[in-house]
Amino acid sequence: MDSIKSHEEPIFSTMSSFSGQASAGTFLPVSRSLPLTFNNDAGSDSVSKAGDTGDRTLQRRHSHQNVLLDHHPALNTASVTKPFPVDITKSPLPTEFLLSPEANNSAKVEEPVLPKSLEYISCLAHLAVFGILGAVTRYMLQKLFGPNVAQVTSDGSILFLDLPANMVGSFLMGWFGVVFKADITRVSEFLAIGLSTGYLGSLTTFSGWNQKMLDLSADGQWLYAVLGFLFGLFLSAYSIILGVETAKGFRWLLRRRASSEEKKQSCLKANTYKRNIMSMILMLTLLMAFLIVSATELVKEFDKGTSKAQLWLGCLVAATGVWIRWFLARLNGRGLGKNGQYLRWVPLGTLIANVAAASVMAALATLKKSVDTPTCNTVASGVQFGLLGCLSTVSTFMAEFNAMRESDYPWRAYAYAFFTIAVSFAMGTIIYSAPVG
Repeated sequence: MDSIKSHEEPIFSTMSSFSGQASAGTFLPVSRSLPLTFNNDAGSDSVSKAGDTGDRTLQRRHSHQNVLLDHHPALNTASVTKPFPVDITKSPLPTEFLLSPEANNSAKVEEPVLPKSLEYISCLAHLAVFGILGAVTRYMLQKLFGPNVAQVTSDGSILFLDLPANMVGSFLMGWFGVVFKADITRVSEFLAIGLSTGYLGSLTTFSGWNQKMLDLSADGQWLYAVLGFLFGLFLSAYSIILGVETAKGFRWLLRRRASSEEKKQSCLKANTYKRNIMSMILMLTLLMAFLIVSATELVKEFDKGTSKAQLWLGCLVAATGVWIRWFLARLNGRGLGKNGQYLRWVPLGTLIANVAAASVMAALATLKKSVDTPTCNTVASGVQFGLLGCLSTVSTFMAEFNAMRESDYPWRAYAYAFFTIAVSFAMGTIIYSAPVG
């Protein structure tokens, strides 16, 4: 598939080895780089990890590195590369590739990696900061396209409030989570995780989408609810396709410009020990600043019961939702059964995150209907917007959907989407629509 192959070619000249080679010290399984026609099991494993693999990235990085150092002491100073044919690499790159050791030349000294504890701290800090930024962006898009400004979206329409955010997030996922993912990883591994899993995962929300359809069904507008799901799925799916195609066009322009210039070493490399430490400190500082500002503003707005109070409370709990989703992503590609031989193509982590967030969202909506006090509405709405909005995701969902659609088994994409929507809506109907209706 030509559309997939082109994703792997980085725009920087120094990244040619990154996209076409695999270091002996990398933890990326060889089977995941091979075409689906060579190994169907490996293909199933690959598409289910197209969006995220969570902290398995860090675990494999350190466990594999320790094995290599035990058996090959020479790898303490240099890495050995073995080239693979560029035309058989697959895309989108899974998050498992993000924290792998770089495929350097044999003459280069391999950079020391952060200790495992510091890598966890850095990942969590990046996820939290970008997750808060994603939630704030979602809030701004709600207001911009909502009934008070552009009057495009509304609560009682199939054009639900979170539709613009889901479309924008899916479009950007095509850019930064598929086509340019390798380039961003070259600059900063943690930045790539923060952008794709943190920012884009929190900018989009599946639970908010599901809840708006539950509201329509509870009001007896079942046709609108069905159309809302179909409309939302189509627009989000086409948004990531449009993002991938436009990013490929932009990459072509950059490569054409670069081909006329003398090749030189790129100065954008930031994956060094010192810069990773500096990046971690910066993210921790920003996280503390965001939390302090959110807490201060929440105290001012809480008694008023405004949407701003819900926003600031949501910012305080947004990081928790992102972290839970990231840890659940370790289940992607694991499959079911004793040896994981069943349904390895299903991203169980993303599925659980979306269904769980949608179910809890419905429970809190039922609570708001029952209690109906300003304090309860503010707290419940803030948790819905921040914690559950960031726990669920559409951008990762669409990345997995698109990877399945471009695989040898495109029907899996629609089966996965239908199952996610059907289970979430059924759980929500039991929890919310039946009692409220």
